[in-house]
Amino acid sequence: MSDTAPRYSVTVVVDREFGEQLASLERGVPVWIVDTPTNKPVAQRLWNDLPKGDHLTGITSFLASEGDSPERVFLGVLDVVDLHHGPYSADPPYTVIEVAGTSLTDAIVAELSEYGFDSFEPRANGFRATRPLPVSAE
Repeated sequence: MSDTAPRYSVTVVVDREFGEQLASLERGVPVWIVDTPTNKPVAQRLWNDLPKGDHLTGITSFLASEGDSPERVFLGVLDVVDLHHGPYSADPPYTVIEVAGTSLTDAIVAELSEYGFDSFEPRANGFRATRPLPVSAE
């Protein structure tokens, strides 16, 4: 993948009160959002209003225990996100993950590093991590 090729990005939202902000996210970028009373109605409306996406472009909601911290929610869904958008399911696999609702912690950096992510950028309500395209996918 050249430096000018578009990067395949996935957004993960662990903010339980994200709600209407979901509608403002870029279309065509897969979004995984924690299923809560605030987030679910917006996701359902978008599922009804927008053309049907697939697992590589649409919105996927996921359950998390109410008592789990945002960090724990993210770490708990990362393996499933990677399964759906990583080298076993997508060609090319995702190389960017945008996360809303948790800060970049040492535990998150360590876990993402296991998936090959090597660049981390804190953001106002989360962070962005990037990795090179896996050699096997080139």
